[in-house]
Amino acid sequence: MELFAVPDLPEIREGDDLAAMIDDRVDLRDDDVVCVASTVVSKAEGRTFDLDDFPPSPRAREVAARLAGITGEEKDPRFAQAVLEESTELVMEAPFLLTATRFGHVGVNAGIDRSNVPGGDLLLLPERPTESAERIRAGLPADRVVVTDTCGRPFRHGQRGVAIGWAGLPASRDWRGERDRDGRELGVTVQNVIDELASAANLVAGEGAGGTPVVVVRGWAFGDHAGSNEHFREVEGDFVRQALREWRFDG
Repeated sequence: MELFAVPDLPEIREGDDLAAMIDDRVDLRDDDVVCVASTVVSKAEGRTFDLDDFPPSPRAREVAARLAGITGEEKDPRFAQAVLEESTELVMEAPFLLTATRFGHVGVNAGIDRSNVPGGDLLLLPERPTESAERIRAGLPADRVVVTDTCGRPFRHGQRGVAIGWAGLPASRDWRGERDRDGRELGVTVQNVIDELASAANLVAGEGAGGTPVVVVRGWAFGDHAGSNEHFREVEGDFVRQALREWRFDG
């Protein structure tokens, strides 16, 4: 398997044709996986906003005031309002905002970015990242696209690449029913391949000012396995999320 960044992409603006810009810069194969950072997808889709676009509600002022009291740092209620509007649920309200987005992803601050946002204060995640992946895929010779983001995960330090949208491949490959080297049947192993591809791509893409937002994965094969498009856990089976709903921060 080989991974390489798509070179020389300019600053992405609203209305840009990402697929055409990628296709102009690299010779893609039909079995490549193209991993595209959500930041450039959002910019192309006009998801850049100013803080003043989010007049704070009483609820947003309450949330911001509580966080300011906990952290000792001023919190902008307009940012809190943006998080509320992008979320279906505040899974945790303190000591930070852990939210569920409208498309199912759970992360801090609804994934809203405040860095590398020319022309605005905030960059929101794509509204429907899997539909974004389908649109990009339709304009490329490559048949598989993953829209990636970086976020922290429970029980781990630091951020890593994760998939928030995908097209042309299942989200997971299912090993259940296959056998290990000792002949035992596998009963629980479902491998989330789009997250693993996103994480691998993030090693090449980099972070900060030197980041490159599109990475091609070449030579990876899904293999002869059953596939599944289950990616984000449903609340009914997400026991950690259920527990967090009952937890209260006492600091």
